[in-house]
Amino acid sequence: MPDYRSRPSRPGKLRRAAPCVVGIALVAFGAAASAAWKTPPVPERPNLPVDLPAPPVPQGAAAPAIPPDLLKPGATITLAQVVDIALQNNPVTRVSYLAARSAAAELGSKRAPYYPSVVIAVSGVRSNQLSQDPNVNAVADIYGPSVAVNYLLLDMGGRSANADDARFGLIAADWSHNATIQNVILSVETTYVQYVNAKAQMEAAQANVKTTEAALDAATKRHDAGVGTIADVLQAKTAFSQARLSLQTFEGQVLALRGALATAMGFPANTPYEVGVLPAEVPLERGTDAVEQLIATARARRPDLATARALVEKADAHVRAVRSEGLPTLSLSAGADRVYYSPARVIDRQDLWSARVLLTFPLFTGFANTYDIRKAREDAGVARAQADTLEQQVILEVWTSYYFFQTATQLVRTSRDLLASAEQSERVALGRYKEGVGTIIDLLTAQSALAGARSQDIQARSAWFVALAQLAHDTGTAAPLDQPIAVLKEGAKP
Repeated sequence: MPDYRSRPSRPGKLRRAAPCVVGIALVAFGAAASAAWKTPPVPERPNLPVDLPAPPVPQGAAAPAIPPDLLKPGATITLAQVVDIALQNNPVTRVSYLAARSAAAELGSKRAPYYPSVVIAVSGVRSNQLSQDPNVNAVADIYGPSVAVNYLLLDMGGRSANADDARFGLIAADWSHNATIQNVILSVETTYVQYVNAKAQMEAAQANVKTTEAALDAATKRHDAGVGTIADVLQAKTAFSQARLSLQTFEGQVLALRGALATAMGFPANTPYEVGVLPAEVPLERGTDAVEQLIATARARRPDLATARALVEKADAHVRAVRSEGLPTLSLSAGADRVYYSPARVIDRQDLWSARVLLTFPLFTGFANTYDIRKAREDAGVARAQADTLEQQVILEVWTSYYFFQTATQLVRTSRDLLASAEQSERVALGRYKEGVGTIIDLLTAQSALAGARSQDIQARSAWFVALAQLAHDTGTAAPLDQPIAVLKEGAKP
């Protein structure tokens, strides 16, 4: 027989040490609670701000690196490079990318029930049985490892439905990531075109300044020669000042849009860089497919529409998963334990094992499963209706952008003719005024028409590129404007 009196207790020392331990624990808890319950300041009066410390800087990703080629003096970057830089640095694409990776991890988790689960544990128990003798107690230690295996043999389709739910969730996240990329491309392209449009408008404003300056010089010379009036000089000077004011306005727009494009690329607004100019010639010979074919392309390739369809499949899979929760399941479980005893009373160790097959059937759950199935079905109907609504919206967007693109093409042609006739009219009016057979009003009117024609020509070319980018986006084929776009075909008449 083991001697259980071999471990005498020391209650006196324990009683003396207990208050110290409790005191230390209370002090630690009080300090933690004080830090957690610290009350922030509140406003003293409605017209006074609250004095708050600076918030901590979040530990995010490293600042985007600026390509060395971009910083070289005189270097220009193309639209394709701008788009590539923006896709790498834009936090919106990073969010959708991480969401897709999260969905992939969710799929792996939902497939886990297809495999058995194995749990290994080590336990230890110390027990103390006090005897009637206060100076003697019996302390025993029981410890040892254990392993348990559980495997779901049959679940009437629950595992498959949950896996399909997660799989369609991943597909939806992938399509959503593609949609985010296309949205970023369209946003960057629009900002890029706005920037080069402002640069072209600034150059046109500089040309207008030179044009009005020539009129002012002619009026001044006629006045000095005694064949012109001071009114002509003043009117020409007014037109010259208005042209300079317009130039200064466009200079401010150029700087603002330059910062906006840098921000779209993920760089600070003051980053030194430069891009190209608005093309003088627009490839109007590039046509598009018929609108019906573009709509069919959008139905097949629009990533947001594909996302909505995947969410419908996900909702249907969820209905099956909820239905399986009310069906029987068959599982297998097995376990093995080794237990050690110290001090050994009869034996010093013992091996145990068990195995069982478990059939469970949720006979009655208070109608919870019935209502869960009904809710899942209604949610699936909502997802299907949302997909139908989005499809109608996609068709409308393609229809609208197609005819916007056709209109933009016609505007480019018309603005070219308008610019050519305005230039010729201004040259004739300036020559007539210098010869003394024209009035300053005629000259200023012709110069104003020329300034408007220059602006409209630039705006028409810019609008053509924006309309092209919008059409490509709406059909699900977004790509940088200086790269081939799938929606376009060479040689077709618009």
